[in-house]
Amino acid sequence: MTAEGLHKRFGGVAAIRGVSLEVREGEIVGLVGPNGAGKTTLFNLLTGMLPPDEGRIRFRGQDLTGPPWLRARMGLGRTFQVPRVFGPLTCLDHILLAAEARNGAGSAARPGDPDPRDLLTFVGLNGLEHVLAAHLNPTHRKLLELATVLATGPSLVLLDEPMAGMTPVEVQHTMGLIRRLRDERGITVVWVEHLMHAVTRVADRMVVLHQGEVIAEGPPEQVMRDPRVVDVYLGEGTSA
Repeated sequence: MTAEGLHKRFGGVAAIRGVSLEVREGEIVGLVGPNGAGKTTLFNLLTGMLPPDEGRIRFRGQDLTGPPWLRARMGLGRTFQVPRVFGPLTCLDHILLAAEARNGAGSAARPGDPDPRDLLTFVGLNGLEHVLAAHLNPTHRKLLELATVLATGPSLVLLDEPMAGMTPVEVQHTMGLIRRLRDERGITVVWVEHLMHAVTRVADRMVVLHQGEVIAEGPPEQVMRDPRVVDVYLGEGTSA
């Protein structure tokens, strides 16, 4: 995926200002920055939830101009800061519904489609197939949302603060899960996170946003030494 010269304004406020981004196949990219830096707005532009005022986005050699559902069918998946799950449906129902959305309403499973129970096991929800989403704790809801996204067959997944509110043990599990998305399933990952120690250990590359602009990018160890990052981000008491 590439984004070139993205701008997004809300009234007189520029939330995204000239952002260009390249995500190479097989990468884990950590997108970081202070609160209000524009990270979620950028995700909304990339996934079609907001139209850019200027700039272009390309994915698999095509201009991305369609709605979110069309981008999902092209292989672009996304999770949210607050998981979007359906309370009255079971975990298994979520996976089956997502698979139907991928293949078309009423379509039978296709060869190569992941087994729904395997997806739940992959994220750590084995044994919870028939539990209603409304009865899951916040961490399990995040994992269910990810499993639902995986059922659509993405090649690129955007994760919006997947570790927010997690315990240290849950954070470790999710760090390993992000690695496995790439290493076992071949999925490229762009990942918004405030837990810097997690990003520096897992991401291949970091991109830092500040006031809607990219101020640094590169290997984590290099970015962490950038004086601009220290001044505008690490100096603000971010979790380490």
